[in-house]
Amino acid sequence: MVEAIILGIVQGITEFFPVSSTAHLVLLPWVFRWGGDLNTLTFDVALHAGTLLALVLCFWRDWVEMLTQKHRLLFLIIAASVPAGVAGVLFNDMVEESLRSPYIISIALIAGGIIMFFSEKMFKHRSMEKLNLPDALLIGIAQAVALIPGVSRSGITISAGLFRGLDRTSSARFSFLLSTPIVAGAALLHAKQMISGDAHYNLDLFWAGFAASAVTGFMAIQFLMSFFKKYSLNIFVYYRFFLAAVIILGIWLKT
Repeated sequence: MVEAIILGIVQGITEFFPVSSTAHLVLLPWVFRWGGDLNTLTFDVALHAGTLLALVLCFWRDWVEMLTQKHRLLFLIIAASVPAGVAGVLFNDMVEESLRSPYIISIALIAGGIIMFFSEKMFKHRSMEKLNLPDALLIGIAQAVALIPGVSRSGITISAGLFRGLDRTSSARFSFLLSTPIVAGAALLHAKQMISGDAHYNLDLFWAGFAASAVTGFMAIQFLMSFFKKYSLNIFVYYRFFLAAVIILGIWLKT
């Protein structure tokens, strides 16, 4: 139970901080030798459901406006969600079986950090209201790439927004809004497996992780929306490089 809560807290923070939540959820069990129900993609999705609740609580007004008034923005969110949705359906099994390794995570952390670093040199001051379809599709493709553990969905989608000239706050807001349907879709994709009689998961662990990720996720979003008004992505870039170095060192020591 304590391990589930710790992973929930880590998920709530790292889902929105551009440092890759999946990387941390894979690495913690690897480092501390946690196993069983905690070290599965299905448990990751349960934690993502907690962050989905955090997203709804933070941005429900935006969704009400999109559903009642801002139909153009809703269309862009839907269009941008398609690439990741397709990638998730087609490559989910491959990701679970082949890509959740410290080697791939370390490479993805470094590559994502480099992209984030250079995106900071490209952004201008376009608001989210000026977002167009090519912008949305590019950000959506970036979100699909984030299926690879270590890339960071928020990191690469915010960076894509910056490359398209959006300001940080607008990039972050669109990134967080865009994550809502894809996280919801991922949770639904695995819901049958989680509650199926053929799958034996400890639901108490899932609910503990869900609650922890929801609370910390809500706090993380509030913090980041204020943070990006003043500060760049660079602090997260340095953390990604540091974490990748620690992983590489850990791999070397284990061999």
